[in-house]
Amino acid sequence: MPDFQLESHTLKSHGVKVAKVHKYDWLILLLLAAVDITLNVIEPFHRFVGEEMMTDLKYPFHKDTIPFWAVPIYAVILPLVIFLLYYFCRKDVYDLHHAILGLFYSVLITLVITDSIKDAVGRPRPNFFWRCFPDGIGEFDPVSGNAMCNGDKKVIKEGHKSFPSGHTSISFAGLGFLAWYLSGKIKVFDRRGHSAKLCIAFLPLLCAALVGISRVDDYWHHWQDVFAGGLIGITIASICYLQSFPLPNQHDGWAPHAYFSMLAAERNGGQSMSPATRANSLRMRRTDMDSPDFTPRDTSPPPHQLLEEMETGRRY
Repeated sequence: MPDFQLESHTLKSHGVKVAKVHKYDWLILLLLAAVDITLNVIEPFHRFVGEEMMTDLKYPFHKDTIPFWAVPIYAVILPLVIFLLYYFCRKDVYDLHHAILGLFYSVLITLVITDSIKDAVGRPRPNFFWRCFPDGIGEFDPVSGNAMCNGDKKVIKEGHKSFPSGHTSISFAGLGFLAWYLSGKIKVFDRRGHSAKLCIAFLPLLCAALVGISRVDDYWHHWQDVFAGGLIGITIASICYLQSFPLPNQHDGWAPHAYFSMLAAERNGGQSMSPATRANSLRMRRTDMDSPDFTPRDTSPPPHQLLEEMETGRRY
């Protein structure tokens, strides 16, 4: 591999610099993680559950199809692997850094929002009866009529965390971010009509939707829980992606804003750039121009501006 490629935009040359610029962003991530841990430790609100209400809460209680430990594997680790594969091909640490940072923010912000609502609402799960009364014999307070649970405390605690669905929200937060990322990289909206690219972009969203459906099939969530969780996850994923990347339908939608800011800075300070960095910058731009998906920008002014300039005598 040429030396100038290693000295340009790799982890070795620019990794520390980029991390220092965003050091406070990484510190806030630690704070978000601490907040979410606290939200899982505290006791959720125990909503009143009367005997008549148990009619809709007597669905079977069994292990879920997708356990919680599997969620980080497909919602976080899988996108990270794709980010790394793209980095090894492109050698752009700006893209790698902002993709990882955006993914982590998408997942952690979604976790905090989801767990906060879970604790505040305290909606019973569809299988709450069997969590509350493992022996199948219901017992209710003679005065208030509220359920007097005798099951395992941890199981009962989880039984009060139905709304919204955490599996669904995290799935859409991680895989939704990945869908945005892939849309930009393969230029789904390049106006060339290659509809097959949409299948690649929609695949992560389909997987996230199937996870949400499994939560209803397993009787761990009501359909409203899944719908709300998906809405939260995809909304946060969209915001976090667009914080660092342009819209995929834009000309520069394949790279983060920071990459183009860096190119502009190198262009303005070209005299002080090292020959190696200058050569790699030219190589990267030449690679983009040689790409079959490259579309040259139209730098000419719009017709109405051209007409105004001609009328005022500034252009002949």
